[in-house]
Amino acid sequence: MAFNKVFNQEEIARLKKLVTEGDQVLHEVDALNTGLRETVKAIAEEMDLKPSVLMKAVKIAHKAKFQEEYDKFDELETILESIGKTL
Repeated sequence: MAFNKVFNQEEIARLKKLVTEGDQVLHEVDALNTGLRETVKAIAEEMDLKPSVLMKAVKIAHKAKFQEEYDKFDELETILESIGKTL
């Protein structure tokens, strides 16, 4: 089934504005993400840490999901201990 909606001039103007502003926001988000990755990488190198671990810490802190991540790890640890695969 084909999409047959016909937009009036006001709707077209709103859609153009949305797409233009959305495009600008996405470019800004990309730039901020790039800056964050570069900062994480630099600090990781200075502190002899893995960038992926630092980035995960940032994301967990942002989402306030430490307990959830801890519970997942606890479950994983229990499974590995049960099968004798821990150090």
